Amino acid sequence: MAKFTKAAILKNAKEENVKYVRLCFTDIHGVIKNVEIPARKLEEALDNEIMFDGSSIDGFVRIQEADMYLRPEYDSWLISSWEQTTYGKVALLICDIYLPNGEPFVGDPRGILKRNVLKMVEMGFGSFNVGLEPEFFLFKLDDDGRPTLDFNDNGGYFDLAPVDGAEDCRRDIVLELERIGFNMEASHHEVAPGQHEINFQYENVIECCDQLQIFKVIVKNVAKRHGLHATFMPKPISDINGSGMHTNCSLSDKEGNNVFYDPKGEIELSNIARQWIAGIMENARAFTAITNPTINSYKRLVPGYEAPCYVSWSDANRSAMIRIPAKRGNATRAEIRSVDPSTNPYLAMSAILASGLNGIEKKLECKDRVYINLYELSRDEREIMGIENLPENLKDALKALKRNAVIQEALGNHVIEKFIEAKHQEWDDFRTNVTEWEIKKYLNIM
Repeated sequence: MAKFTKAAILKNAKEENVKYVRLCFTDIHGVIKNVEIPARKLEEALDNEIMFDGSSIDGFVRIQEADMYLRPEYDSWLISSWEQTTYGKVALLICDIYLPNGEPFVGDPRGILKRNVLKMVEMGFGSFNVGLEPEFFLFKLDDDGRPTLDFNDNGGYFDLAPVDGAEDCRRDIVLELERIGFNMEASHHEVAPGQHEINFQYENVIECCDQLQIFKVIVKNVAKRHGLHATFMPKPISDINGSGMHTNCSLSDKEGNNVFYDPKGEIELSNIARQWIAGIMENARAFTAITNPTINSYKRLVPGYEAPCYVSWSDANRSAMIRIPAKRGNATRAEIRSVDPSTNPYLAMSAILASGLNGIEKKLECKDRVYINLYELSRDEREIMGIENLPENLKDALKALKRNAVIQEALGNHVIEKFIEAKHQEWDDFRTNVTEWEIKKYLNIM
């Protein structure tokens, strides 16, 4: 992102004929929200004077504690290229949430990530660098503009048009992202029909999460222009691959050097990298509730569809939860393959960062790499090898989260309490709902 001052933003808004500004923030479920203001109130917003009702946002505060203030991140200023208006341009700012007494709101996901980054800095590191690989499906709209489950193509991995029927849409998404200054690595058709992936160049973690939230908005808007519906639901269709969001992580020192790289280490990984991996593995079952936060998330984490199901790592095994890609030097990184795009990125990255730092703090020993196909082993065989399963459903993930002090401390009591409460309600709704599968299975034979 470009570096902006208050004066530069006001000047740019006037020069570009900005008439409308979106002050954006994210709720605990990862849904991006906004307060809309006319451009004449922009200076007031930049002075942190715009207030909103936090009691109306899921997971925030009670009605008697409603007043909250939006503090824009100046460097997040961008002018929307995807909103076409006749009256002038629309801009947006990513905001942190503060209380009337001037203190950060403890339930603000972006603020929580900033707090965890500060701990990382206090431990002597310079930055937490993240590159995301979000996947999504494109479905046709019906005649009334409602989403269907009909694919717009029958393409497969890396296919070209005309087999890849959404090539133009995907290209337009990337061009919109580049137009507003995002650096995208690559885009391609994924394995399943109608499934696509667009990869981010790595950034510092806060900027990366900001970009992901804007990315989702752009994907949905451009898809709609093409007569399609974009969804980041992890598993919208049974019996095909689901959508993940592989998360590539590394730490740098204060000089910008990648501390995961050691040319003398085993497979050229440093001790810090191995401790980081150990911390991720130790806390994986607990943070899965955050990185895979929906009922539907666990329909993806099943054998046979390229999604990891077991807590393991390797440099050459795509059935492992953590993979070490081949590049070394400044590109040395750990790819966490279990995360899905329904997650709140600020909370997910907080949980992952806290887990890795916990491994470094405790100097945890890293387990051996796994090279065999874990999908082919029985549960007993995996248990003999000391390989745990990831949680098989949201209820089990919440149980693991409740027992884990590392993730609870990283997210704070407010978010943990509100998140678990909401997810238990989600589980109860699912548990008591009679599904179409049950009707087809039992109605005629009982």
